[in-house]
Amino acid sequence: MSRPRVGFLGTGWIGRNRMAAILATGLVEPAFICDPDPACVAEARALAPQALVVEDFDAMLGGRPDGVVIATPSAQHAAQSSRALAAGVAVFCQKPLGRSAAEVREVVEMARRADRLLAVDLSYRATRAVEAIRALVQSGELGGIYAADLTFHNAYGPDKPWFYDRAQSGGGCVIDLGVHLVDLALHVLDFPDVVGVSSHLFAQGRPLVGDGVEDYATAELTLATGAVVRLACSWRLHAGRDAVIEAVFRGADGAAALGNVDGSFYDFAVDRLDGTAARRIVAPPDDWGGRAAARWAQALSRANRFDPEAERYGAVAGILDRIYQSRAAY
Repeated sequence: MSRPRVGFLGTGWIGRNRMAAILATGLVEPAFICDPDPACVAEARALAPQALVVEDFDAMLGGRPDGVVIATPSAQHAAQSSRALAAGVAVFCQKPLGRSAAEVREVVEMARRADRLLAVDLSYRATRAVEAIRALVQSGELGGIYAADLTFHNAYGPDKPWFYDRAQSGGGCVIDLGVHLVDLALHVLDFPDVVGVSSHLFAQGRPLVGDGVEDYATAELTLATGAVVRLACSWRLHAGRDAVIEAVFRGADGAAALGNVDGSFYDFAVDRLDGTAARRIVAPPDDWGGRAAARWAQALSRANRFDPEAERYGAVAGILDRIYQSRAAY
């Protein structure tokens, strides 16, 4: 049986990282590479010298790949994903899938109508740390979850100008980092209905006004279960370390806390909390960065069919829209 042929659209650092993870499965054939930067193309060709370098996305789709991996600027994600799906091509796309819930839901609907595989690189779901917390919550061991606090502070922030243009990015740190927090909270709790959203957005230390993008945000989600989820994210925070990435889920019978180790973007530990006692249940290392991409390749090798899990991307995007719409007025 022949392996699915995959095209790689956008081969910057993250595109190449996901490309390497997909190729390491041995389940797909690298068929096409496309990137406007010759240096990125050269590094991608070092991973897959047999792949054909093509000039643009039209040429890639014209080669009739079975799947495409999209790692382009955010403004292009929805249109490129929809075009691929309409052509019968499976998609693995970097987050965000779209700049708004409307864009995301249009892509998901296209995948459903075309009956083609669609996945988004919400990669933190695939860490052993998050999988352990979800298992604790879903087993009922912690009791009913009544509160959760999730944080993602990046002491650096994006280095490409389009991130700071709302028309191109869809927003600032909320759509860049907060998307992970919203997804993780809902994923761990099995996507309960969100009945209330409030938020505060800031830019350079002041409340956000106009059409700029936020670099600090807090939000509170009230769930239909009665639980409250609090979120905080930022770019270029005076954090005292590279990053602060944390998630605590509190139940009537115990709690579970995830934290990044020594400010790392990659190393996570999980503690099971009972009163004043803490017991470590997950510790690094965990080579998780390309795990979501590898799982997409595994699914594609089995069947290029619509996965109903994709419907949940629209739910996450809907909450992001509500965070932007509900920000406090000043």
